[in-house]
Amino acid sequence: MKVLIIRFSSIGDIVLTTPVVRCLKQQVKNIEIHYLTKPQFQNILTTNIYIDKVHTLSNSFAETIKLLKQENFDEVKDLHNNVRTKRVKLALGKPAHAFNKLNFEKWLLVKLKINRMPTIHIVDRYMETVAHLGVKNDGQGLDYFIPETEKLDTTTLPNNYITFAIGGQHNTKKLPNAKIIEILLHLNYPTILIGGKEDAENGNAIIKALDNDTIINRCGKLSLNQSALVVKNSRGLITHDTGMMHIGAALGIPILSVWGNTVPQLGMTPYYKEGSKAAFQAEIFEVLGLKCRPCSKIGFDKCPKGHFDCMAKQDSKAIADKVRLLSSK
Repeated sequence: MKVLIIRFSSIGDIVLTTPVVRCLKQQVKNIEIHYLTKPQFQNILTTNIYIDKVHTLSNSFAETIKLLKQENFDEVKDLHNNVRTKRVKLALGKPAHAFNKLNFEKWLLVKLKINRMPTIHIVDRYMETVAHLGVKNDGQGLDYFIPETEKLDTTTLPNNYITFAIGGQHNTKKLPNAKIIEILLHLNYPTILIGGKEDAENGNAIIKALDNDTIINRCGKLSLNQSALVVKNSRGLITHDTGMMHIGAALGIPILSVWGNTVPQLGMTPYYKEGSKAAFQAEIFEVLGLKCRPCSKIGFDKCPKGHFDCMAKQDSKAIADKVRLLSSK
C-alpha cells in the first residue's frame, strides 16, 4: 500500500502530524509512506525514519501533479485541508481522507467567544483520517529526529540551564521584551535565548538590559536542529505558542508555554508521550478573563485593542517560580 500524506506548513503543524506517520508505518504491513510539503520544510521530514519519500511543491502545480501521479498512490491523507490540497486530491483522483479543521467552531470562539470546540487535541483529529485502516494512536507522542550531522558545542553552554524561545510567527503570540526581562530578573538562572534571525535584535536588547553573563543570546546563530539540541539538553523550555513548543514536546522536555492572543482550547497544546514525566511538569500560562481573547486563531502584527493585556498582564513571578520547581537534568 502506498499512501500520500499532505501538510504544507508550518513547523509545528508538521511535527504534530508525526504520530499519524509513525502509527501508519508500524501498524499497516508493507506500507510505503510519502509526504508532500513546502520546500522550506522538507528537512523536518527527510530525517523521519517512518517516511519513505518526501515530495515538495514546485512553482508549477502541473509539474507537481505530474510527479505525484507517477507514484500511483492508493490513498491520500489530507492533514492540511485547504484549497490547494483539494486541488491536489482532485488531480490525483485517489481515495482521500481529510481531517476536520472545525472552522465554524473556531469562528464561534474567536468572533463570538462561544466555545464549541471539542476537548480533543488536533493530533487525535489527524488520527481520525487513518482509523478506517485499523490504525490507532499508540500514545508515543510526537517525533522529531535530529540528524547526527548536526553538532552543537555543549562546552559553551552553562550547566543545568533553561531555554527561552523568544520568537513567534506573529507579534501577538510573543511576550514583549520588557516582560521577558521581568521574567528573567525573577528567575535569575542560567538561560539560553533561541530564535531566528528576526529575533536577534530583541535577544541583544534583552541581554543588554539584564547585564547578566549567565543569560546567553543564540537567536539567529543556530539552525533549527541546533536550536532543538539546545532545547534537548536543557532543564526546561519557556516558549510561546510556536513550532518550538511542539519540538520541545517531541523531545520530552518540560514546557512552560505562554499564551497570548491564541488559546489552548484551539487544540494545539504541547502533546506528550503517555506517562511522560515532562507532561506532569509542563504548565500553561495565560491571562484569563479577557473579553477580547482569543482575537485570532493565528495572530496579528499588533494588538487590535492596543493594550496587549494578554501578554502585558502575564504573571512573571509565577513563570519564574515554576521554572525553579523543574527537576534537574
